[in-house]
Amino acid sequence: MTWSIVARDDDTGYLGCAAATRFFAVGARVPFVASGTGAIATQGLVNPYYGIDGLKFLGEGHEPVDVLTKLTCRDPGEEHRQAHLVDMRGRSAAHTGTSCLPWSGHICRPGVSVAGNMLAGEGVLRDTLDSYRHHSQLPFAARLIAAMRAGEAAGGDRRGRQSASLIIFGPDEWSVLDLRVDDHADPLEELQRLEVASRREWMIYRRFVPTRQDPGGVTDHSVIDAAVGSSGEQV
Repeated sequence: MTWSIVARDDDTGYLGCAAATRFFAVGARVPFVASGTGAIATQGLVNPYYGIDGLKFLGEGHEPVDVLTKLTCRDPGEEHRQAHLVDMRGRSAAHTGTSCLPWSGHICRPGVSVAGNMLAGEGVLRDTLDSYRHHSQLPFAARLIAAMRAGEAAGGDRRGRQSASLIIFGPDEWSVLDLRVDDHADPLEELQRLEVASRREWMIYRRFVPTRQDPGGVTDHSVIDAAVGSSGEQV
């Protein structure tokens, strides 16, 4: 009942996942992303432990294909699950259970994977992937959203639209960007609007938040206010 894209950005090394569905709050259970580890989407009849344990296995150094084998072998409901992932090296893998509802499938390529179930057809995934590959000049967040919008134009979820999400991690243990549209008539359009809005304030402000390398961050309000006040700045 969902389609999604997981990817590693070659330019920045960032990891991300974008998803959309005709169901409430896709961002609450489908995407799992961790800095320096990987990005996983668990969908179909969702099993959150594919994300939780999958990131753990990736962090332990297991290859993506082996991670999915470990997850499905211990899941009595694996034929109803769909999951796909990309790791920090850009290796991808996917599983679409035999009982996932039609149309269901996945396409894996180096650095990116697309997967979906209950779709209008295979063209949803092909167009999502083609858009992602053809828009390498875009910033990572905009590129992921553009890819999803291309999939929606090809039919998307055959039941309709309701929610969408985007999450990106960089080198920090907290996200670069985490956007959710939980219930909306046009969730991908709203997701795109939020991503543009994030560049006016949040993506500027986040430069001043503490990191492991800079435990204090920036605490001078005049510096922060001056930067955030320059809302025309593209980050």
